Amino acid sequence: MKAISHPPSWWAQFLNATERFDGASVTEGLSDEIMPKITSRLLRREAEIAAEWRVRHLNRPAGGELLERSDKAVDRLEATVARLSERAADEEGLAEAYALLDVLRGRYPEGAAGIEPFAGTMPLLRVFVEGMRLERFDMGLAMRLIGAGQTPAAAVRSGLAVGKYGWWPDWLLGVVTERALAGTLDAATITALDQCAYADLSPWQARIARRLLGREEELVEATAQRLESLGAVAAAGKLRGGDLTAVALAARMVPI
Repeated sequence: MKAISHPPSWWAQFLNATERFDGASVTEGLSDEIMPKITSRLLRREAEIAAEWRVRHLNRPAGGELLERSDKAVDRLEATVARLSERAADEEGLAEAYALLDVLRGRYPEGAAGIEPFAGTMPLLRVFVEGMRLERFDMGLAMRLIGAGQTPAAAVRSGLAVGKYGWWPDWLLGVVTERALAGTLDAATITALDQCAYADLSPWQARIARRLLGREEELVEATAQRLESLGAVAAAGKLRGGDLTAVALAARMVPI
């Protein structure tokens, strides 16, 4: 089976999703994935030294001496890789070493794209997602969405939405997950679901709300007619028209 390799632009979506991207964490995580794939002991040792100094510098960027030592270690690694390349020693792990150099130079998307065929997608995904340092973020959902083929940008948006509303009842979080996996979780849906969360529904009303959110035609029409009988004509029209904001009101009017 052909190895998966996403382009650098795909990986760059993680960097653009947050202003708190942790370069030290991602450098260390990607280096740990790359290092075992470098078969040459000499090359691997130089790679380990360069990665160690680069991570030290990124953790303490104000330290001038750390920057100088880190740059020297990376330059030395790059010179070794160039020398080995002239010998065309593919068995040395040069492709992996070039990917590591991208990472150590701060070119994380390029480094990830270079190592993905060797390390696999999911380990690298975890490194990038953890490196975003997002608060109230559902990492598990984001990973599932990416694994299901959604773009990193879409998965991050859904992970943030679900993480923000982690206090919602389980039935509603289930709806969110289903919609996210289907690619239909947008801002309007989040607003409607939030209203359902605040509606304080009974278990029976929650089941009705879930079915209404699923657009069961017969139930939608029957509920709309009930809304009309109670004088909520506008809400009935919204419900028939697919406006999810009417679901919370409709569910609350269902007898407990």
